[in-house]
Amino acid sequence: MAIHRHDNHQSANAFMEWIDRRLPVTKVWNEHLAEYMAAKNLNFWYFFGSLAMLMLVIQILTGIFLTMHYKPDAELAFASVEYIMRDVPFGWLVRYMHSTGASAFFVIVYLHMFRGLIYGSHREPRELVWLIGCVIFVALMAEAFMGYLLPWGNMSYWGAQVIISLFDVIPYFGPILTEWIRGDFVISDATLNRFFAFHVILLPLILVFLVFLHLVALHQVGSNNPDGIDIYEHVDEDGKPLDGVAFHPYYVVKDLVGVCGFLIIYLGIVFFAPDFGGIFLEKDNFAPANPLQTPPDIVPLWYFTPYYSILRANTFNFFWIDAKVWGVVFMGLAIAVFFLLPWLDRSPVKSIRYRSAPFKLALVLFLIAFFVLGYLGMNSPTPARTLLAQVCSIIYFAFFILMPWFTSIGKTKPVPDRVTSDAH
Repeated sequence: MAIHRHDNHQSANAFMEWIDRRLPVTKVWNEHLAEYMAAKNLNFWYFFGSLAMLMLVIQILTGIFLTMHYKPDAELAFASVEYIMRDVPFGWLVRYMHSTGASAFFVIVYLHMFRGLIYGSHREPRELVWLIGCVIFVALMAEAFMGYLLPWGNMSYWGAQVIISLFDVIPYFGPILTEWIRGDFVISDATLNRFFAFHVILLPLILVFLVFLHLVALHQVGSNNPDGIDIYEHVDEDGKPLDGVAFHPYYVVKDLVGVCGFLIIYLGIVFFAPDFGGIFLEKDNFAPANPLQTPPDIVPLWYFTPYYSILRANTFNFFWIDAKVWGVVFMGLAIAVFFLLPWLDRSPVKSIRYRSAPFKLALVLFLIAFFVLGYLGMNSPTPARTLLAQVCSIIYFAFFILMPWFTSIGKTKPVPDRVTSDAH
């Protein structure tokens, strides 16, 4: 029996050597998992990177299943979704996993970005990791917007109508670009077909490629940690960091715990509240698209609402330019400012554990403004809500504009030489 096991082991080694000479599987495994060193003090905030990859896989797999039965045709699209929900075995489950997964994906990405912000993961030498992550965020927004039209519900139709019309404000090229995006003079079958192509083929390929670049860039410079310290400043005689552990198996097992906890929440929503009170699936989208019947309130899904609030908040004409144009400009800038974060942050320390009080106060105000903007974007505008949105928009942009100032003032705590697992 022992000889048999020994022979099997030798055969396996010989097979892997044959593979490695042609494809560096073992090298990639060692560099990016088995021998990739991460700080020993990573906390639960570091679950969200692996959870984001999990959600990407879930969305792709469920999306493949849905395309087997979906008809990208203006006459058949809504009925095909109903067919998936009612007649396809477990079609309702896959559809709800996909629709809930879209919202779960954005929850995870927002928390992942927030973790990067509080622990300084956008700082040197990880600027490129942050920038690629921001491009992923924009691509994910495009992917979600394209997919939102596909059920061909009434809110899908009118939401797309409003969002696409925003491109009209671009000088000279706006009307041409808007017509190209629609593929017609109005939202029609041509629009549905090209959105289906973008959502199912183009943008998933872009997202997978960007995630690959994101991981390669991350593993080139190493993961950050809650202390914001470079673990390679203290190494042993073999060059391994004293405060580091191999990603596999330590963080693979730890991430599996996070995955289990996430799946309990995610599947709980899928089975018991897939529409999440009209936030994940709006009631107007359970009626087919009707160009003659406008929904009472046309609002985007929740993950776009902070930026939609900023768009609606501007009611002033500056320099003889229409307020709508400025609203679109400010909405675009609200996303673009994230790309500037590595150069706006001037703090001498990275982690919020050692940051000054002005930064913490500014961060709290920014979070409050972001959540309020998100809430206002889900409701119809009134004079009071518009005023509140204007105040929150000012706070939102002030956080970035004033960042070079408030990150360079105030007293910071001394940063330890080695990473610590102590409570802070």
